[in-house]
Amino acid sequence: TEYALGLVEKQKMRYYYGLLERQFRGVYKRALRKRGVTGETMLQILEARLDNVVFHLGFGSTRAAARQMVAHGHIQVNGRKVSIPSYALKVNDIVQVRDSSVSRQMANRGLEMSTSRAVPDWLSLNKDAYRGQVMRVPTRDEIQPIANEQAVVEFYSR
Repeated sequence: TEYALGLVEKQKMRYYYGLLERQFRGVYKRALRKRGVTGETMLQILEARLDNVVFHLGFGSTRAAARQMVAHGHIQVNGRKVSIPSYALKVNDIVQVRDSSVSRQMANRGLEMSTSRAVPDWLSLNKDAYRGQVMRVPTRDEIQPIANEQAVVEFYSR
């Protein structure tokens, strides 16, 4: 059925980003309030989360590892410690690994394991300084979601 297809797409996207149902619904509601295509806006909100950016920069080998790095206080945003994985990053925000041996060791491990993954064009990475920057908001073509976001929007708009 159409309902089942929407549910499957939603679940795929939820598990991909590692969110609970309530968190994911909140992302949908935030995207609904913004101007533009709701599905694309939803993907942009998900991609701009701190845990996801840490993963894309390669500091965490998986999204779960990146989320744990953030939650344990190993990441700074604009020079301040941030331990909230859902922290919404804006353009020109600087994400860096804290200047402690444990934090740098974790980031090194993540960078070694993520050498095959390229850093997206909307982010810039300075591996030597353990620092990355959000250059711009990602476009729909750069995100490449694992699920059909339009089906997710239709599922929630019932």
